[in-house]
Amino acid sequence: MDPRLARHFDACNNATLPGERIAFAIGPDQVGWVRPEIARALAAFPAISVAARRATLAADAAADLPAIGRALAEQGFCRWRGEAFDVRASGDGPVLSTLDRGALPMLGILAAGVHVNGLVRRADGPHLWVARRAADKALDPGKLDHLVAGGIPAGMTPRETVVKEAAEEAGVPAALAATAVETGLVSYIMERPEGLRRDWLICYDLLLPEDFVPVATDGEVESFELWPLARVLERVRDSDDFKFNVNLVLIDLFRRLGLV
Repeated sequence: MDPRLARHFDACNNATLPGERIAFAIGPDQVGWVRPEIARALAAFPAISVAARRATLAADAAADLPAIGRALAEQGFCRWRGEAFDVRASGDGPVLSTLDRGALPMLGILAAGVHVNGLVRRADGPHLWVARRAADKALDPGKLDHLVAGGIPAGMTPRETVVKEAAEEAGVPAALAATAVETGLVSYIMERPEGLRRDWLICYDLLLPEDFVPVATDGEVESFELWPLARVLERVRDSDDFKFNVNLVLIDLFRRLGLV
């Protein structure tokens, strides 16, 4: 692969585990990795024991995790987002608890999301709808993004999330969003200012009519533009203008379409 593209994989897989982190578990199941200062804060909760290289929340106290996350947010260890995510030991494992989205990186817990390539087939070649993130976004403001992307809330399936996010972020009718085709999975482990991101991104292609124009409905993005796919490839290759994880999903799209 062209090193100008490969560098995005390196950037999103910059974490070394365990490093200084210790395991975080719910009962016998490891669900995350925590820094020493977080381990010390966790030790203050009666349901959590910290020994050697492991912090363990008692299995019968798994329902306490949301309150623990809220308490740590109030202590300034993470940002509270007000959106619960399922907590699993692996991407396809059983749900062990829930936790606010903002606390997941603090505990190094796996987060699942969906990314949708909004494609248009035109006579002059394939095109992609490109979003620009709102300038007031806490995470990567102003960066280029997918037509639709978002984390999977607690209790929802990936496909339900696609339909929900498509309506909220781009005004895509539910019947049209439901035609999105799942194409694969992108995962990475990344050190970020907010903590350790262990993300699973379930990727979709959504073929849109030529006359469809997305509408920014919830303030997540400030505008949409329809770009020839060759222009998208050039921007991913030659810049860091796209949000960090969007690059990985787009490179997978380029690969599937034979562009790289």
